[in-house]
Amino acid sequence: MEIVEIGAVVVCPETLQPLNEFQTFVRPVLNPTLTDFCRNLTNITQLQIDSAPSFVDAMADLIDWANGFAPFVFCSWGNYDRTQFESDCSRHEVEYPFGGHHINVKAEFASVIGRPQKPSVPAALHSVGLTFSGSHHRGIDDARNIARLLPYIFPPGHRVAGS
Repeated sequence: MEIVEIGAVVVCPETLQPLNEFQTFVRPVLNPTLTDFCRNLTNITQLQIDSAPSFVDAMADLIDWANGFAPFVFCSWGNYDRTQFESDCSRHEVEYPFGGHHINVKAEFASVIGRPQKPSVPAALHSVGLTFSGSHHRGIDDARNIARLLPYIFPPGHRVAGS
């Protein structure tokens, strides 16, 4: 597996309202032709990938963008994105830019709602009366929807550790 899209949303640490976002496709090197499964899952086209920057360039752009909001905490829905970033950084000999701090928003959400099972982003949104906006499994749409869940996880005035 390789990262084919990076989507990120920065939220205000006090209000948890979105401040800015970043999106780029990433041209894969191990499997440059997207599989039917990947295309169907993400709605990303081969043309979008073929014209995308390399992982190294995409990460440089992401880091440049994110540093404008430092300090920041890397959050994702589960641990998969973190481990995929670590793997791709290692493969491309790019320093992993997020340090050791990571918030698994899926686990935090499950803890807050008091359920042992960890729901999908659409299921989590549904449980708080919201619907998923955009295409599920698209990096930027997932990031936007995860950001919408943050106020349900972290109470007003709660400062997220590391932010």
